[in-house]
Amino acid sequence: MSVKVTASVGASNAEKNWYALYTRPRFEKKVNEALQLKDLHSFLPVRTVIRMWSNGKKKIEEPLFPSYVFIKSGTKEQYQALKTYGVCRFVGFNGRPSRIPDVQIQAIQHILEQNHVPKPHEYLNRGDLVEIVDGPLAGMRGFYVEDRGVGRLVITVDAIMQSIAVEVERDFVKKIRSAERRNAFS
Repeated sequence: MSVKVTASVGASNAEKNWYALYTRPRFEKKVNEALQLKDLHSFLPVRTVIRMWSNGKKKIEEPLFPSYVFIKSGTKEQYQALKTYGVCRFVGFNGRPSRIPDVQIQAIQHILEQNHVPKPHEYLNRGDLVEIVDGPLAGMRGFYVEDRGVGRLVITVDAIMQSIAVEVERDFVKKIRSAERRNAFS
């Protein structure tokens, strides 16, 4: 299994923020391509997996977060994005798109750039907030969970209630105290 990052190179500035677009099922790649054709800064995290078919094994790319594409935009770009075929809506509350902190998108991009193979993970409400203190992901923060005895760091994107998990040695993480927890992802 390998991982590939897909992102456009649209200009970004301080007024633009990250948002999640909810797409029609299996339209993520088409939406991402259409956004790029409109010169919008989009991000579709994908991974390559091996699937069994009747004629053998095939490598296919699948979105890390099914039915979601991320976009860095201002108000003008949001309107353009909503007019894109396959886009259902922005993820948000009370009719307003929810901003995704840059640090959460950067964490996903960093994991993919380091060639770690993320595994989709259920959204977590509980768990210890930890920081990796050693290895190539040093400085990354997330929630630590245990999966059949293997330590995993879970990076969460709150706005879409989705997470990914990366295996990490238990010795490489430290628990973040309550006082530090408030400022961990802001």
